Amino acid sequence: MSKTILVCGHGPGISHAVAQKFGAEGFSVALVARSADKLTAAAKALAAQGVKAEAFPTDLGDPAAVKALVGKVRDKLGPITVVHWNAYAAGIAGDLTTADVNELRQSFDVGVSGLVAAVQASLPDLKTQKDAAVLVTGGGLAFYDAKVDAMATGWNVMGLAVTKAAQH
Repeated sequence: MSKTILVCGHGPGISHAVAQKFGAEGFSVALVARSADKLTAAAKALAAQGVKAEAFPTDLGDPAAVKALVGKVRDKLGPITVVHWNAYAAGIAGDLTTADVNELRQSFDVGVSGLVAAVQASLPDLKTQKDAAVLVTGGGLAFYDAKVDAMATGWNVMGLAVTKAAQH
């Protein structure tokens, strides 16, 4: 049976390295993020390395779009074996006393609601495969520590810290 990894929140860092590693292991790779141009370029770069990769531009903060995405990936690449979630919405500044509630909701929609939708939509595939997994990446912002809190505020990633804590 063919194996497929759904790489959500694809970018040039962690998620691209994950796509390369799984692709080298024979997985078909579904690259997912908002930018069609960047995804297409990344899929071509992976194909040049012998990896079967396809671009699936999707708003990962929209659970209905995420569920539809899973169906498209399944139809094009086969059952999903691994869900890799590295998606987040950047730009949430400040702390709990100054953050914009709508920006925080957007961050939570991408980081948590989208993840839940992807896992639930992929579950029928994951349950039938021996090596199935859900892999959530994104750093150490989920851990409580005064230094981590200060960094999250200073780097304007408070929303990311909140979503990573919820994923944890």
